[in-house]
Amino acid sequence: MTHRIVIVGGGAGGLELATRLGKTLGKRGTASVMLVDANLTHIWKPLLHEVAAGSLNSSEDELNYVAQAKWNHFEFQLGRMSGLDRQRKKIQLAATYDEEGVELLPARELGYDTLVIAVGSTTNDFGTQGAAQHCLFLDTRKQAERFHQQLLNHYLRAHAGQTDAVEQISVAIVGAGATGVELAAELHNAAHELAAYGLDRILPENMHITLIEAGPRVLPALPERISGPVHKTLEKLGVKVLTNASVSEVTADSLITADGQTIPASLKVWAAGIRAPGFLKDIDGLETNRINQLQVLPTLQTTRDENIFAFGDCAACPQPGSDRNVPPRAQAAHQQASLLAKSLKLRIEGKDLPTYKYTDYGSLISLSRFSAVGNLMGNLTGSVMLEGWLARMFYISLYRMHQMALYGVFRTAMLMLGSRIGRGTDPRLKLH
Repeated sequence: MTHRIVIVGGGAGGLELATRLGKTLGKRGTASVMLVDANLTHIWKPLLHEVAAGSLNSSEDELNYVAQAKWNHFEFQLGRMSGLDRQRKKIQLAATYDEEGVELLPARELGYDTLVIAVGSTTNDFGTQGAAQHCLFLDTRKQAERFHQQLLNHYLRAHAGQTDAVEQISVAIVGAGATGVELAAELHNAAHELAAYGLDRILPENMHITLIEAGPRVLPALPERISGPVHKTLEKLGVKVLTNASVSEVTADSLITADGQTIPASLKVWAAGIRAPGFLKDIDGLETNRINQLQVLPTLQTTRDENIFAFGDCAACPQPGSDRNVPPRAQAAHQQASLLAKSLKLRIEGKDLPTYKYTDYGSLISLSRFSAVGNLMGNLTGSVMLEGWLARMFYISLYRMHQMALYGVFRTAMLMLGSRIGRGTDPRLKLH
């Protein structure tokens, strides 16, 4: 019987792994490869802040799972994992409903010989009072599009106003990690673009953006030599940056910090902290940590079941020689997907599995069209600080590398050419 590999989660890592395995094991008939995801399309998660600001039209940059499966010799199943039966080697998928609440697909089970869980993470609001009710999150394309629509609605209402008074809009972003910082810069750019298209009842200087960080500096996970220039650039753009400010409550029209400061905001985004999806918590006896991540060995196998692997943001993977786990970053998921593409072939052949060691190639932060900053790390160059246009080019290249892993070099080149041509006919900002 053909070995059955089931990959749950079509994010950057899961989709890259399914594509790699399909091209090798699937194409040769060595194994059947199945990808399961709750959505029909994929968009690179680091781009969601651009979708939220309107800088990126998600319908043009999305990838269809069904088409990708056909092109790369794997199968796609639409569904959301809800349970696991390790003894019977089956996963449970919840019923899928359409927008009107009509059942589209019934609840069902899928069998596996090797299961790979790559369901990513969601934002962690730490149980803050009012956060879930009054904040928007940027975990999915739908959430990013919802934020964009609410932002655009403010401008459209102001544009249709009958008075000559200039109106204002206030946006508060909780969390000054990469997502929060990049969103703040993109929103500043969006304010200028919207005014340029005639929606100028809200002037760029009247979009008040506040970035709130509980720690002592922005980008707390990155070196201080990166966070310092980023902080200065944000302030030059007019973004109000508050550090050492922990949010204790969120209301319909404001945020309240632990020291009693009230920050008015008509749009509120929570971009602080991560946790793995709740359904993973101790799922069928697998070991998980306090943020629901599956504990894995250096081989990326779960600690209590050698037939189940996990990687990416949903996995707590130890770093050799450190008391910390591998950081939840896109480069880690990419590295782990590359390792698993080799490991699963070896597993089918009955050979020993290699172990994963995280390699940090540096970090790049985009500040929209205004700038970019970061550092590249390598064996030959050491750590090299980048700023401005060069850093921006390297940042863009990260997405192109992701596309090449999925489409190959030729099709990625065609996508780049099509994008270049479209600049002359498409608006610079999504206006619907």
